[in-house]
Amino acid sequence: MNFKHYNQNQLVLFPYSFEDLIPENHPVRIVNDILDKVNIAPLLKVYSREGNPSYHPVMMLKVMVFAYMNNIYSSRKIEKAM
Repeated sequence: MNFKHYNQNQLVLFPYSFEDLIPENHPVRIVNDILDKVNIAPLLKVYSREGNPSYHPVMMLKVMVFAYMNNIYSSRKIEKAM
């Protein structure tokens, strides 16, 4: 598949990891853990291998589920929340 690379453990100047920004009991950790276990093989079959790379569907699903959990439905508000 042709997806844009994403790395949740990417280092930044400060803090050193996004893990440092998210409290241990934050709901986003539950969303992350559950959606990492979902079988997305049927979803991957519909993605085109042509054109520019897409963002990984699991990452996009995590964003949408977390946004909806927080009653955020506007794409601009989701962007701001991220």
